[in-house]
Amino acid sequence: MEREVVTIKRKAFKINLENSIYGTFAEIGAGQEVARTFFQVGGASGTIAKTMSAYDMTFSDSIYGEEESGRYVSESRLKRMLEHEYQLMESRLIDDKYSHRRFFAFADTCTTINFHRNNDPHCWIGLKFQLVPQGPVNEVIVHIRLKENDQLLQQRTIGGLGVNLIYACYWYAQDMDSFVGSLMDNLTVDQAEIDMIRVKGADFDKVDNRLLALMLVKKGFTSGTIFGPDKEVYQPKDILYKKNILCLRGRFRPVTKVSEDMFNSGLATFKDYFPCEDDQLIALSELTINNLEADAGLDDKDFLDRADILCSLGHTVMVSNCQKHDKLLAYLRRCRPKNIGIVLGVMNLMELLNENHYADPLGEILHYFGEIFQYNTKMLIYPYQATVESDVITLDNYPISDTLKPLFEFLKASHFMVDIKGYDQSLLQIFSNSVMQQIKSGEEGWEEFVPDFVAEYIKARCLFDYPCEIKVKS
Repeated sequence: MEREVVTIKRKAFKINLENSIYGTFAEIGAGQEVARTFFQVGGASGTIAKTMSAYDMTFSDSIYGEEESGRYVSESRLKRMLEHEYQLMESRLIDDKYSHRRFFAFADTCTTINFHRNNDPHCWIGLKFQLVPQGPVNEVIVHIRLKENDQLLQQRTIGGLGVNLIYACYWYAQDMDSFVGSLMDNLTVDQAEIDMIRVKGADFDKVDNRLLALMLVKKGFTSGTIFGPDKEVYQPKDILYKKNILCLRGRFRPVTKVSEDMFNSGLATFKDYFPCEDDQLIALSELTINNLEADAGLDDKDFLDRADILCSLGHTVMVSNCQKHDKLLAYLRRCRPKNIGIVLGVMNLMELLNENHYADPLGEILHYFGEIFQYNTKMLIYPYQATVESDVITLDNYPISDTLKPLFEFLKASHFMVDIKGYDQSLLQIFSNSVMQQIKSGEEGWEEFVPDFVAEYIKARCLFDYPCEIKVKS
């Protein structure tokens, strides 16, 4: 049955009429937009115990403590606000008349567009809440990017998102697809982008935040989301800001020794061009929605299978809907990195330079690569060898048409495209499609083509249609 999309005002009024829901609002940076929505629809006295806005930094620090980073629109500040306000409510509202109440503490810390329109408007929004009176406390944290070019419009959007979040927590906590989908009810992606959501608490103990991250991309609420080896979801700009980024794009179905070699040798080559300490570098293994849909119909289990393996190998994983490289680079550049490297196989490069894909090959390819190679960006090209007897194809012997040869030679000479050095030639005959077929059929020998840990992981969990009980042929 299709979910009914309820208007923001109706949601706020419905919450106000539900006399078991009771809590406080603390909002910084864009006015008290969420609380105001509840006041405007009427009946707020049944819902709101307190509203406040510690707008002055000195006041804010005296209440919530100083931020070491000096950033007030941050996840750290939001968590301090939520914790402080919820503890106050629990310590003060202790009479029997509150025993039937389901408490909540809502908080947001936001920055809207400035006078010069040269900042990055965004907002951290969160809720600590109970689903049952005197029950366990849950927490939901969301990060949004505000995209409208008017401060008043952004304030209204914040108000709508806040109401949507509170409503989702109380009406859709048992249906995470509706929960995530309802966050953008009555709003559009031209108004806001939700690029991170994280839930925790006893009522969400079976929820994997990585699946929620996938939902955000799948529903078009964001172009990309990131989670780390610890399986925690992170706000992209927080983790990528002013870092050196290396991105390996792939299907990772499964992770093979050649994909690990691409990652490791690509990383070493990247550091040759952009020397940096490990704490200044983020290496991403990126999965696109298109690849996930093509391989397994965007099956949650298949996604988590790949994610679990990559996380267990220590990889930071990005999920995006940026099928084209220029779109991916545009997304990463929003995070203001120092340098970017994209690891690409020669066969993928051949697809990019295939003139049959373009109506005006020279002009369109020139524009396409012009969009890619901005602001210290390099393509690191991994070689290809069709058979043991054939030549290894690198940029030096790449078969390029006469039309595109001047552009190709320029990109090489300018080091926009560079060959990966130090690769293991003995691995070039490993092809993931062949490995997958061997895994599915139960054919022996596929284990030697994947890292030992990956082979054990696939067998132990029967991943990728591996037949755990292999029938012995007579």
